[in-house]
Amino acid sequence: MADRVPLDFDPPVRQIRALLLGVDDRDLTAPTPCPGWPVATLLDHLMGLASAFTMAARKRDGAGGPPPEPSAEHLSRHWRSRLPVVLADLATAWKDPHAWTGTARAGGVTMPATAMGAVAMTELVMHGWDLARATGQDYAADPRALEVLVEFLAQGPADGTPGLFGPRVPVAPEEELLAQALGMAGRDPSWRRPRHPTPSRHPVRE
Repeated sequence: MADRVPLDFDPPVRQIRALLLGVDDRDLTAPTPCPGWPVATLLDHLMGLASAFTMAARKRDGAGGPPPEPSAEHLSRHWRSRLPVVLADLATAWKDPHAWTGTARAGGVTMPATAMGAVAMTELVMHGWDLARATGQDYAADPRALEVLVEFLAQGPADGTPGLFGPRVPVAPEEELLAQALGMAGRDPSWRRPRHPTPSRHPVRE
């Protein structure tokens, strides 16, 4: 059914699930390309966005308003078993052609379903790259998805979209599609994790 919808969520979901296997408990306090977010906060955000975009695909908006700010303190010790499941649910939900029709609502925002699907895919690809960079793992995005994302991100304002993307980072036009997408989403493609990450004071709780 994936070939009947604009975007296939299976590749980025598989990529993130594979990356999760390489996350050590010591990585949870390491910084990520998202300013002020350690890995634990990024994982909490992935948990929340996966649930929100799954409900959007199914034409439901459970919270009805903006989601809570992601926090390392909110991340359960059970994230290793829960996050792969909610990511798989997300991929399944967007395989339904009905998910791409009409409008969709997530976090209190309503937009055309095709745009919502593009935002969801962008979030997965960008945060998959964030996780890979923060934990010293390789990352390779699906070229077909990147072509759509570059076209989608190019339509946004150069100074960024509050709550979604930061101001664009200049990237040479000859750079690969992933680097172009990262720059358009406000990320520096050359970001690398510090050699000695600074420990976070935020604990991970049950």
